[in-house]
Amino acid sequence: MNQIAFDRNQLQINFLSYSYHQFESDFYRYSNFDIPLVFLIDDILFSMAKSQKNYFKLNKKNTTDHQDHYFLFEIETLHESQLVRKYSYLKTMTSIP
Repeated sequence: MNQIAFDRNQLQINFLSYSYHQFESDFYRYSNFDIPLVFLIDDILFSMAKSQKNYFKLNKKNTTDHQDHYFLFEIETLHESQLVRKYSYLKTMTSIP
């Protein structure tokens, strides 16, 4: 199995951007976690990077409406450093096409 190693500093999200605020709003709308998103975001980014997917799934067991929700992101490799990946939130879906 091919192991992918990531330094957590290589996975970035702009906390001041509109896309992050939209992600935060959507996450809190559907999530029934008591943990603030800011404490989960590193694990979410790391999980997406390791799985090489541009989304993560919030399963129905952890949602307010008891449906699976997929949070989709655009992933950009920065020109300044090919090792850094920037994640920008796109939208939430209840299924992946």
